[in-house]
Amino acid sequence: MEKEIIIKLNKTFEEAAYEQDGIEYWLARELQNLLGYSEWRNFLNAIEKAKQSCETSGQQAIDHFVDINKTIAMPFVIRYKNIHVVFSIH
Repeated sequence: MEKEIIIKLNKTFEEAAYEQDGIEYWLARELQNLLGYSEWRNFLNAIEKAKQSCETSGQQAIDHFVDINKTIAMPFVIRYKNIHVVFSIH
């Protein structure tokens, strides 16, 4: 049963991927729910730990984690900056 769960989660994870110019990436806001985080701030803490681990292992975090902002139009001309993090595999 455990193997089936892993296969299903892997498939779901791969389906959430995007590709641009041959580079596969994921949006953190979408991975948040996929990985079971109900609150963005908790997932953001996990992302920061992952960035630190990346640096500790000798990798440049900027090569794997890119912070982007998306401005979302809201009613009454209010704009809300929605912070996203993009994960990529090199």
